[in-house]
Amino acid sequence: MESSLGLLLVLITLAIIYIVQAQDQQGFISLDCGLPANESSPYEERYLSKSDTYIRYPRDIYDREWTPYFRKEWNQISTTHEVSNSNEYVPPKDALATAATPTNSSAPLTVQWSSSNVNNQYYVYRHFAEIQDRLTNDTREFDVVWNGKVIYNRYTPLKFNAQANFARSPRPCEGGRCSLLLRRTNNSTLPPLLNALEVYTVIQFPQSETNENDVVAVQNIKATSGISRISWQGDPCVPQRFMWDGLNCSNKDMSTPPRITYLNLSSSGLTGTIAAGIQNLTQLETLDLSNNNLTGEVPEFLGNMKSLVFINISMNDLNGSISQALQRKGLELFTQGNPRLCFSGSCLPPKPKPFPVGIVASVVPVAIIIVVLVLIVVFKKKKPPTVEALQRPSSVSPLVNVTYDSSPVSSIQMNKRKFTYSEVIDMTNNFQKIVGEGGFGIVYHGTLNGYEQVAVKVLSQSSAQGYKHFKAEVDLLMRVHHKNLVSLVGYCDEGEHLALIYKYVPYGDLKQHLSGKGDKSIINWGMRLRIALEAALGLEYLHSGCMPPMVHRDVKTTNILLDEQFKAKLADFGLSRSFPVGGDSHVSTMVAGTLGYLDPEYYRTSRLTEKSDVYSFGIVLLEMITNVPVIDQARAKTYITEWVGFELNSGDISSFIDPNLHGDYDSNSAWRALELAMSCANPCSTRRPSMSQVVAELKECLLSTDSHSSAEVNMSIDTGMFPTPR
Repeated sequence: MESSLGLLLVLITLAIIYIVQAQDQQGFISLDCGLPANESSPYEERYLSKSDTYIRYPRDIYDREWTPYFRKEWNQISTTHEVSNSNEYVPPKDALATAATPTNSSAPLTVQWSSSNVNNQYYVYRHFAEIQDRLTNDTREFDVVWNGKVIYNRYTPLKFNAQANFARSPRPCEGGRCSLLLRRTNNSTLPPLLNALEVYTVIQFPQSETNENDVVAVQNIKATSGISRISWQGDPCVPQRFMWDGLNCSNKDMSTPPRITYLNLSSSGLTGTIAAGIQNLTQLETLDLSNNNLTGEVPEFLGNMKSLVFINISMNDLNGSISQALQRKGLELFTQGNPRLCFSGSCLPPKPKPFPVGIVASVVPVAIIIVVLVLIVVFKKKKPPTVEALQRPSSVSPLVNVTYDSSPVSSIQMNKRKFTYSEVIDMTNNFQKIVGEGGFGIVYHGTLNGYEQVAVKVLSQSSAQGYKHFKAEVDLLMRVHHKNLVSLVGYCDEGEHLALIYKYVPYGDLKQHLSGKGDKSIINWGMRLRIALEAALGLEYLHSGCMPPMVHRDVKTTNILLDEQFKAKLADFGLSRSFPVGGDSHVSTMVAGTLGYLDPEYYRTSRLTEKSDVYSFGIVLLEMITNVPVIDQARAKTYITEWVGFELNSGDISSFIDPNLHGDYDSNSAWRALELAMSCANPCSTRRPSMSQVVAELKECLLSTDSHSSAEVNMSIDTGMFPTPR
């Protein structure tokens, strides 16, 4: 009995092997081999090559994972010429440099796969580029056939120029078997070819899609405002994990389409008038359009949107009067930074009063006599101090904490104070002057004790992660003290009112000084190196001087502030996290940071280490060297690392160093700084230097800066620290 059962199992196994082999010979891709769209992954990208390496970021700017795929009945062709990929799908050029053609030139090129779910539907994107030098009489023309039906006929690929061929709507497969066939036409002398293939499986979500009217409205806003955020694709609210940046939606009932309730377009480079499409977001509660270049009048429709409870239009160039509807009770309206904007009834200048000539004529002589008498009294009382007076101890004990360079004593207490909300109102003069804004909330200028300048960051009520970031920043800054980290004076935690009070850093952020925006000076090469070193010292302290060590997680040029002596201060620790020491070298956490500066390895694995800060610092250093945007969709090389890598091929540093320097830099230190930046921004974290190594190398860069730049540096350098060999 047992022998019969064993024989039966052997026969079944042989039968399964025979079926799989038979399918493979027919061109079907089995589930186990990784089909273009399988049950474990809703999408697959394949490039047709015999290579054994996969392609992804930075060679693919969208970080798709391109896996090589090839069959024995195909021939591989390749080219050393660069293939243009300027269409909106931007397949990586490495994937376009190879292609497959059928070994039998008269046979079609076939890609097939099967799925256990017969109801699956697919979006299939086929990438074609002619990469062979054809003879004069040669032609390559073929039909594209999907499941036996011609969906594109007489197609001829362009020479060294990629095109994407696809259908606008998803297509099903009969019985779970999908077949893509490229069939040579009678006019063609060459067989069909295929360079790369993307297959996406349609996933049915249990939650309803976003309300259709809201989708149309936000798409119109996107189009009219020229917003090019990468996340603004697909459904705005669903799934919640991929919700568009700057949006929040009502997702209470899974069966009810979500509505957009929060729209934050702050610091988005908006120009022109406020988009009319906003009025079609009828459930909108919070609207933030601050820190842009919007012009024109504030539209009346904003006041008629009854759902709105918060509007921030500060720091634009709006003009005219604000309607009474926008001054209704229950609506918070922030308008600071628009000098030509006024409230209804306050726009007309007051009528000038007649000049009181008679009164002035009688008052002036009396005033002169009083001034003369006061001066006589002052000079009589003014005597040189005695020795006893100089030696007499002061009855006022000095406060201790942050010391101003121009003062022999400190003026802000070391013990961080807990302020009441009424004190916050007083120190900001009822939130009169805005000096900045971020994801946490608005930053106001304030005065403490009548003369100490402070920056007060007030938590926005609409900030979803606000309290968590507030607590993280307080916890960190209460226990760290370093000259290159912003100084926390105190905080307010009173009910719903949360605020952080810092020592005021008057010269703004590094990004402003690189661009020269806001009447900021453009800093020279020596000063850039010094600022980079000081920022690196702050990060090194977080990584090595804290216990437990800290990762900043949001290192970028806007988070490096400059004081009145242009000394760098790292700011914004709301995303900071501690990481373990000893056995574990990372902490798993939800990915957070800023696009462009975000470590791709951390983004992919959610494994956070101090090397994530090193990557972000490398991007900052590249930005300081080149003064080009970190992400620029208008560039052929979108990301700054790609662009610099491409420009490096020329071997001429002047082709990509900041033109605002007008050639006034030391080329040796510039090359060293560039190599350091690219080393920090290596996609593989194990190949990045530590911040201690970065500090040592930047000190060497400063030492090699030529004399006219070094005069601007003016800092002590520890020559005992040297960089590791490069």
